[in-house]
Parts: sequence; C-alpha cells; structure tokens
Amino acid sequence: MTDPEPATETREPAQGASRIGKVALLAAGLIALGAGGVAMMRGPETPPPAAVPPPAVPSQQPSVDDVIAKLEAKLAETPDDAEGWRMLGWSYFQTERYAEAATALKKATKLDPDHAETWSFLGEALVLASKEEGSMPRDAKAAFDKAIKLDPKDARARYFQAVAMDLSGRHRQAINAWFDLLEDTPADAPYAEDIREVIRNVGEKRKIDVEKRLAEAKFAAPANGVITDGPHKAAAAIPGPTSDQMKAAAGLPKGQQEAMIRGMVDGLEAKLANDPANVDRWIMLLRSRMQLGEPRKAAEALQKGLAAFRNDSASARKLREAASTLGIAGA
Repeated sequence: MTDPEPATETREPAQGASRIGKVALLAAGLIALGAGGVAMMRGPETPPPAAVPPPAVPSQQPSVDDVIAKLEAKLAETPDDAEGWRMLGWSYFQTERYAEAATALKKATKLDPDHAETWSFLGEALVLASKEEGSMPRDAKAAFDKAIKLDPKDARARYFQAVAMDLSGRHRQAINAWFDLLEDTPADAPYAEDIREVIRNVGEKRKIDVEKRLAEAKFAAPANGVITDGPHKAAAAIPGPTSDQMKAAAGLPKGQQEAMIRGMVDGLEAKLANDPANVDRWIMLLRSRMQLGEPRKAAEALQKGLAAFRNDSASARKLREAASTLGIAGA
C-alpha cells in the first residue's frame, strides 16, 4: 500500500517504534532462540535503564559475569570460534553492554558471514547502543538487510525493518509489514501480543485504523517441537541462546547450566526492583517462574507487579490477564 504521507513531513518516533529496546528485548531474544518470530520489541526509545548488577548467588551458580569471563578466556585461546563470539555478544547484551555486544557479534559475522540470526542480532545491538533518536542507525539497517538477504523469514530483522519504515514516515507500510510478520508468528508465541501492541500503538498515534485488521489477523500454526522441561522453557522467556548452546560455548555442566538459567530469572527480578514500570518484563518474569515450576514465586511477583501498576489500570489489566492465562494464584 502506498503511504500517503509526504516525505518532507516533520516526524517524531512512533510510540511503538520509539520503545524499540523494551518491546524488542523480549521478542528479539525469543527469535534468537529459534522461537520463530520478534524484544522483543529488546522492544524501541528512550535510553534503556542502566545495567543492574545481578544479585549475589551461591558460588556453584554461575552468573552471566562468570560466563563472560570464561568466554573471554576461551576466545583469547581460540579467536576463530564464531559460536563463542556469538555467545559473548549475547552475554554482553544480557547485561545491557550493547556496544560491547555489537563488537563481539561483528567478529562472529566475519567468521561466519552466512548466519542470518547473527546479523539480525548485531543489528539490534547496534540499535540499542546508538545515541541516535528518531532514526535507524545506518550500520544497524545494513545488518538487518544482510539478515533478510540470507533469510527472508528472519523475524527480528523483519520487525526492525518495519521500525525503520515507521521512523522514516512510512507508517502504513510499517504497519503492513508488522501484519505480514504477525501472519508468520505462531499463535502460541509469547511475543505475538507484543507485535499486536506495536501495531495498535502506531495506528493510534498516526490515526490509522487497525482494529478491524487486528481482529481478523491470522496466525501461523502453533510451534512444533517445543522444549518442555522447565529450565529450558524459562530460558526461552529471556533473551539469549538455548542452554545447549551455553553448554557448548562455556563448558558448563548441566546442573550449573540450569542454575545459571535460574540466576538469569533472578537477575530479571532484580532489574524490575529498580525499574518496575515495564509490564512486559513482569510478564516475562511470571512466565519464567511458572516454567521453572515456581508458582509461589510467580504469585509473589504478580503482587509486586500489581503494586507497581496501582496507578496504571491498563498495565495492571494486562498483567492480570497474562497471569490468569498462566494459572497464577491471585490473578
């Protein structure tokens, strides 16, 4: 569809697109895990909150910083390990060290230039590391374009390409691109609602009616081959690689691997204690606690989240709806 808005229009970032970091964080991380679709949305924006140190954990539970140290040492000895650089890039990303994540991922793309997900992940890291506002960094756009060339279905790259359209004033084209992405998103994907929210936010801000299309939107069939054990499913709720990839890259035994996943969930909770106004992160936390088989902690997190949104009825309602779907007590 041709966008009727003139190219010379003075533009401000769309509400949904301007939150790239927060929305893309969830969705994009899930895509990196092979879930098939958008960060989240790591979400797009005002600058992301400063990194919060992970909470202290027993010595047998490796933190992300422990993994970073191991990976850095490993890569000093084997600098041609593309998977190791990808892992280091993700580890930096998890601690919100986006510029360092981009540097590591650039090394990975040089060693393995045909890996689409690395290019799209690099693009997201460059977006979040950028100080630019209201436009897509040129190097990030190039990374997304490269990812799409390698894999036209790469969902994270498709999401951010639509963001670039919106930021350049092509709002209707962006919305159409997000709808196309929605059609390829499994109906049970945890980030499906995030795509719908971005469409709704941009439509509302740009006076484009999207509700009828949203009501009629089709999804792809539910994803097959979903990992069913708790720790691995919890990992899929947080941006990053699978536990098997972590084990291969850092050499962690299975018990430590699962302990690290729990440490990641605890780290997410610690970030929310410092930045409680992010409803998507609260939903991520609820999902992770339930997938880890921790319903009591999930119920406690729900109450903390509802307290944070006592003056924000829309966010409180979204949190309750998600909790109800997950079967959390108190929803």
